[in-house]
Amino acid sequence: MGCCESSFLKETHPEKDQTQQQQQEPRNHNQSGSGAEPDLAAANGVPSFSEFSLADLKAATNNFSSDNIVSESGEKAPNLVYKGRLQNRKWIAVKKFTKMAWPDPKQFAEEAWGVGKLRHRRLANLIGYCCDGDERLLVAEYMINDTLAKHLFHWENQTIEWAMRLRVASCIAEALYYCSSEGRPLYHDLNAYRVIFDEDGDPRLSCFGLMKNSRDGGSYSTNLAYTPPEYLKTGRVTPESVIYSFGTVLLDLLSGKHIPPSHALDMIRGKNIILLMDSHLEGNFSTEEATVVVGLASQCLQYEPRERPSTKDLVATLAPLQTKPDVPSYFMLGISKYEEAPPTPQRPLSPMGEACSRLDLTAIHQILVMNHYKDDEGTNEVNDLLE
Repeated sequence: MGCCESSFLKETHPEKDQTQQQQQEPRNHNQSGSGAEPDLAAANGVPSFSEFSLADLKAATNNFSSDNIVSESGEKAPNLVYKGRLQNRKWIAVKKFTKMAWPDPKQFAEEAWGVGKLRHRRLANLIGYCCDGDERLLVAEYMINDTLAKHLFHWENQTIEWAMRLRVASCIAEALYYCSSEGRPLYHDLNAYRVIFDEDGDPRLSCFGLMKNSRDGGSYSTNLAYTPPEYLKTGRVTPESVIYSFGTVLLDLLSGKHIPPSHALDMIRGKNIILLMDSHLEGNFSTEEATVVVGLASQCLQYEPRERPSTKDLVATLAPLQTKPDVPSYFMLGISKYEEAPPTPQRPLSPMGEACSRLDLTAIHQILVMNHYKDDEGTNEVNDLLE
């Protein structure tokens, strides 16, 4: 186990015993109506938040192999994200920080526990952390079907259809509203790479953005052209900054490109909405719905933070635009439904195989004697015994 579990929790989490009992039946929320109502079913398959050992995470990620890196910028990313697989065959995403980012292990653990309490079906939930020596790691559910950026900017077979774009916008709005309702209104560096798709093709918001990249470091790694104007002045993220960043994601969904907000707003003011829309949609979208989304994006991108809508407003505006509730997300994404192959059953070992696996020389010798093995009769008899 890591270095901060026992001392940290005794000092700052006297409610740990109650928390552990609650974690056995995680509290979750669904999206009926407001997007922040209780949903006990949302916790299905999501383990309780816990501390992982460094050894377990090394085993899961093949010793943090470069082949397992799934970060947006690969090995050049400031904080690497790896995919891994636990012994129970569950896939995980592991975000690795530097010690310089979080020098105080207790502060890192405190932040992780705060995010780890959240449970929602529109989040890629945080399920654990590791704080061992110089290592600072977060562990989340792994989403198998890539990012919104991949499907929107680098698609191969088909672009995302209009109804799915509306679903993405609505689902992320629900996630933000839930987080805000639970006292975690700040989301750092919201962009198309933070939106990821699960095995059913449903969009989720990465939980990693709920925790800043460092204790004191900057929160925005994107180009300054996409950064909230007040952040450029103060260097601080506010709930209104999150709304601004959500507006840039709406622009991505509308245009199919990552265009600067200033350029998009010029087009909107000039009533060139059709020019803003993704040409790959080939006109297959509702002009009325597009007008609503463009208007919402424009509100989100207002220069004055107080003029931007709330997360509740986002949900209220986008929820009525959902026109294909019964169509699976994977179908609208143009991908196959993910079906994991069952594990290959292992043949039981023979007595000789068992003895060899234990390196039990005495047992091996006894088996050889019982089978009248002789040194000069070659190796075929040994091979027969091992099968």
